[in-house]
Amino acid sequence: MSDRLEQLKEFLKDSPQDPFLKYALATEYLKLGNQDEALKGYTDLISDHADYVGTYYHLGKLYEKMNRVEDARDIYKKGMVITQQKRNMHALSELRGALSLLDGDDEDEY
Repeated sequence: MSDRLEQLKEFLKDSPQDPFLKYALATEYLKLGNQDEALKGYTDLISDHADYVGTYYHLGKLYEKMNRVEDARDIYKKGMVITQQKRNMHALSELRGALSLLDGDDEDEY
């Protein structure tokens, strides 16, 4: 197990509801190739902190990697609703782009 993973777990003991730490832990699991723990972390984060907008993009990409295309599509769309409500145009743009690529709407204008 990585030192970073252990460090994040220790931080979470002190701040168990910190969405950034939960996000960082899920992302670290993904970096280490543990898709199951990453998936659990991201889905728990969305359940507990639905307005943590960065999660939607990364969970969608993980779903794509797991060939769960409909789940990816659904999570991108849910994230787009949240980002619009929060007026986070950058995250909204990323989610739109990911959904567009997923749906094959990545036509070049060249």
